[in-house]
Amino acid sequence: MTNSDIACLQPAIVWSHFATLCTTPRASKAEAVLRDSLLQWALARGLAAAVDATGNLIIRKAASAGAENRPGVVLQAHLDMVCQKNADSEHDFSRDPIVPELRDGWLVADKTTLGADNGIGVALILAALEDESLVHGPLEVLLTVDEEAGMGGARGLEAGVLQGRLMLNLDTEEWGEFYLGCAGGLDVNVERVGVAEPVPAGFEVVRIALSGLRGGHSGVDIHEERGNAIKLLVRVLRELEGVTPLRLVDLVGGSARNALPREAVATVAVPGGRGGRLAGWLAGMEASLRSELRGIDEGLRLSASVAQATQVMAVAEQEVWLGSLHAAPHGVRRMSRQVPGVVETSNNLGMVELHPNGGSCNFMVRSLIGSGSLALADEIVSLWALSGTNAEQSGFYPGWAPNPDSALLKLCQSVYRRDFAAESKVQVIHAGLECGIIGDKYPGMDIVSFGPTIRGAHAPGERVEIASVERCWRLLRAILTEVR
Repeated sequence: MTNSDIACLQPAIVWSHFATLCTTPRASKAEAVLRDSLLQWALARGLAAAVDATGNLIIRKAASAGAENRPGVVLQAHLDMVCQKNADSEHDFSRDPIVPELRDGWLVADKTTLGADNGIGVALILAALEDESLVHGPLEVLLTVDEEAGMGGARGLEAGVLQGRLMLNLDTEEWGEFYLGCAGGLDVNVERVGVAEPVPAGFEVVRIALSGLRGGHSGVDIHEERGNAIKLLVRVLRELEGVTPLRLVDLVGGSARNALPREAVATVAVPGGRGGRLAGWLAGMEASLRSELRGIDEGLRLSASVAQATQVMAVAEQEVWLGSLHAAPHGVRRMSRQVPGVVETSNNLGMVELHPNGGSCNFMVRSLIGSGSLALADEIVSLWALSGTNAEQSGFYPGWAPNPDSALLKLCQSVYRRDFAAESKVQVIHAGLECGIIGDKYPGMDIVSFGPTIRGAHAPGERVEIASVERCWRLLRAILTEVR
């Protein structure tokens, strides 16, 4: 499907902007080309627009005639996307356009992420700026950078820049639901320096790959207990250590801190003649793991191939890394007692990169309660401290505390009920929205989040339901018209 085909979808005013986003690379920390293009687009339309010191794009549109005294509304989304692809994809996120396909009412990217998170939100906001028939009060648009890699844009936003006291965040992924709260969190970054040793005499080198997992969003999908490629491959290696002498050369897994790792690869050295027999043993492990993940991640695959290496990790370093990674927590720690059915605290072992001279890994911790994320992060730091390994907490950001008395929520619910003849749901999400950070800088700001239906965010195969995008556009226009 070409981007011209996307632009033929309805509403065209929204999809044409998403087509532009698909053609413009926008990895976290590399949004400048897109941002500057949108800046010029806004200025050419006579809109007030500027880039702040952090790199966020802020655009203002004057109220419609006669609506000057209505409350100002901030429309907010983030420019960057999670860049994930399958191992067999040659896609280069620094230069190649996203290639979506139309399938049964959904727009899908097959071997890469689609960027509907949060590209559809951005497209809806740009459409609101473009639509001259829309009746509205003063509009401010905040398009942030670096959301997916640590919420750097929201963190760097200065207090006092925004005048609006109402904010619509367009970064959630279930049509018919209004979000009123989200998790906060932080990162734990682990780093350790080691000493390499030569591959033992008479050993051969083999590469073991674990692939075929679903992956997904490390917050939204964490409760589904999908496989974590890093944890599973470490488990495979630990069990293999009990079968044959094994020396670790390297281990690489995951490519984004906020995505569930789908693939991991390890290079190991084993006594000569044993590498060829690994295939049978791995087939047994694959069957066992698939059985454990039945109904969740049955596509898991284990394979072995001949590799080359001259150095391995020291035995003591190998024990520290494999033992600690094996013991490290991953997944749901606690379900919320205040919000039934919602995860309270979790963490994702999202990335690891080990080599003979040392390595690093990252844990992303989330919680609806600030003390909950800090406590779990401290546990992880304490685990690594047992081996004298450096582990540091960084990037703490607050959660978004629900305000059940929100006047903006009541307006959104009323408009939804009137225009769609149904009742909406109110939710709290176990994912990091920028609302908590922005709300912390602007106390008293009334914030609600909504969006179309998106599936598989942060993983290849990400898709957005086309009909829900049209409904979102209708809802956004109606809410902005009704704000008084």
